[in-house]
Amino acid sequence: MRRAVVLVLDSFGIGSAPDAATFGDQGADTLGHIAAACARGEADTAERSGPLKLPNMAALGLFHAHRDATGSVAEGVSLPEQLNGAYAHAKEISSGKDTPSGHWEIAGVPVRFDWGYFSDKTDSFPQALLDSIVQEADLPGVIGNCHASGTEIIARLGEEHIQSGKPIVYTSADSVFQIAAHEEHFGLERLYALCETVRELLEPYNIGRVIARPFTGNNRDDFARTGNRRDYSIEPPTPTVLQKLAEAGGEVVSIGKIADIYAHCGITHKVKASGHDALMEATLAEVARTANETSDRPTMIMTNFVDFDSVYGHRRDVPGYAAALEHFDARLPELLAALNDDDLLLLTADHGCDPSWEGTEHTREYVPIMVRGAGFAPGPLGERGTFADIGQTLAAFFAVDAMADGESFLPNAA
Repeated sequence: MRRAVVLVLDSFGIGSAPDAATFGDQGADTLGHIAAACARGEADTAERSGPLKLPNMAALGLFHAHRDATGSVAEGVSLPEQLNGAYAHAKEISSGKDTPSGHWEIAGVPVRFDWGYFSDKTDSFPQALLDSIVQEADLPGVIGNCHASGTEIIARLGEEHIQSGKPIVYTSADSVFQIAAHEEHFGLERLYALCETVRELLEPYNIGRVIARPFTGNNRDDFARTGNRRDYSIEPPTPTVLQKLAEAGGEVVSIGKIADIYAHCGITHKVKASGHDALMEATLAEVARTANETSDRPTMIMTNFVDFDSVYGHRRDVPGYAAALEHFDARLPELLAALNDDDLLLLTADHGCDPSWEGTEHTREYVPIMVRGAGFAPGPLGERGTFADIGQTLAAFFAVDAMADGESFLPNAA
């Protein structure tokens, strides 16, 4: 049975992409700036201290890929003398630096069109759209209507939301319409239904995602977002490698928010999980389950580790990001031990979100590609001209129809 495990470390960029200046991100470097802060003692906490320690990803070629992307070794890091993985750095050709664009390109379908955006920082949404939402969803109104960080706007407007019954609506530099509402006072299912209504009303605006942002708590001091987030994405414009594998009779397992990102296209088995430990446990469980399958059905397991982005990157939490990376790295040997030599393990990212950068948005960066198994010899795979090289490699690995974009880096012997 051919089996691939794809782990997306959401927002784990490794240095400014060639077109970063177009996005105002020249100089951004998620990994490099985290490593530098650690080396200088600026990320010492009760959870971690000292230089950034990622020995398992380092052995897969992470810091080699970062060096090749930036031209210098990350501060406080010594490159391992021996590697057990192949590595590359990849640039994005999609028009945006958002989650759907990055993931779709990873799956072989770059976004060549321009998303719609709500660019005004205040009064962000057209009044006609808001009026339609209020009428269609039978709401007393909405509050927010601005660019905001999710945690900040919930703290600021959460109490008013509870008192008024008006959901909090906000956006960002991404092509997104976000709705925050209290799970108990407003209702989780009601929030989901509202998002579905908004998804339909947004069709003329070409907005990539509507995101449900449920939260709990009694006041601004203890409001907390929950793991019941749900993304309502538009469908990819052409079939991704996930869809091609599913249509060929393969199994495509999504863990975490993967299914939402691909609008559930090409997903044959969905696993819900929230938090990095739960996501890793779910990945290990699916590896074990599929290893015990008696059929030869080709299988891809794809997991998104979203907290790197949502909990640490957007919140500009350098120590937290560093600790999360070290914890993820410490658990990686569990997965490596569970895989067979002919399985394909691939680690990558969908964009950057430099926690040392100004603002709270994503950053346009190279992403790492780390590969092990399936005949790959340790060493460099060079600069990849598009994330779609990953999708093309997966298509070659599973022997499905080639993607229109990207070049495979699969070894001939695989």
